Amino acid sequence: MESESQTHPLDISLVIPAYNEEAYLPRLLDTVDEARAHYSGGPSAIEVIVADNASTDATPDLARKHGCVVVRVETRAIAAARNGGAKVAKGAILAFVDADTQIHPDTFNSVRRAIESGKFIAGATGVKMERLSPGIACAYALMVPLALLMKLDTGVVFCRRTDFERIGGYNEERLYAEDVQFLLDLRRLGKRRGQGLVRLTSAKAITSTRKFDLHGEWHYVKMILTFPFMHLFFHRRMEKFAKEYWYNGRQG
Repeated sequence: MESESQTHPLDISLVIPAYNEEAYLPRLLDTVDEARAHYSGGPSAIEVIVADNASTDATPDLARKHGCVVVRVETRAIAAARNGGAKVAKGAILAFVDADTQIHPDTFNSVRRAIESGKFIAGATGVKMERLSPGIACAYALMVPLALLMKLDTGVVFCRRTDFERIGGYNEERLYAEDVQFLLDLRRLGKRRGQGLVRLTSAKAITSTRKFDLHGEWHYVKMILTFPFMHLFFHRRMEKFAKEYWYNGRQG
C-alpha cells in the first residue's frame, strides 16, 4: 500500500477497528489494496486507518508496515474505536469495516457513486459468509428480512464526514447494536432531506465465521430469537453477555 501524499485530495477514509487482529488484518488489507487499485480516483485518494483498540499483539505493527495510519484507542468499545479512527480521518467520505472482513474490489467505486448520487445519506455493502452450514445459513436467513425491510446492513458502512459529525458518530455508551443506532440516526437525518439508506449488494464483503467456529453453528439463531426479549427485560444481563461475547477476547 503506497503512502498517502499530503497534497492529494482524499475521497474516502476507511476506518478499521481492531483488537488483537494479527491473524485477520493482513487478509483484509490485501483486499483493501485490490479495491484501492480498482478505484477510479486512484489509490492515493483512499486513506486506510487502523483504530488499534488497545491491542496486545502485533496488530499495530502489521498495520504500519502495510502503510496504514494507526491511532491508539484505549477505551475497549468498538464504537469508541470507530470514533477514534474517524477523528483523525481526512476523507470527505467515511467508511467502516471490521478487521475480520474481506472487501469487494469495487467497494470504493460503489460507495462514491452512491454518495455522489445525492439520493442516499449513508449505506452498507452487506456481507456474504466465508463458509456456510445449516446453522449459519439459518442465522443468515433470519437476518435478511430485517435488512430488506429497514435497509440496515453490515459489511462496509459509509456516510459523509459532515453527516457523521452532525449525529455525533457512534454511541460509545453502547456495547452492542451501536451500528444499528448509527444507521438509524443517519436515516432520521436523511429523512429531512429526502435521502435514505442504500444497500450496495453488488459489492458485498465477505465476513468471517469465527464466532460460529468458537460458539457453535447454531448459537446465533438462539441469539437472534432471544435478543429482543433480553434487551427489553434483562438489560444488565445483556451488558454482561455483550462484554463476554464481543470484548473478552477478540472483537468481531
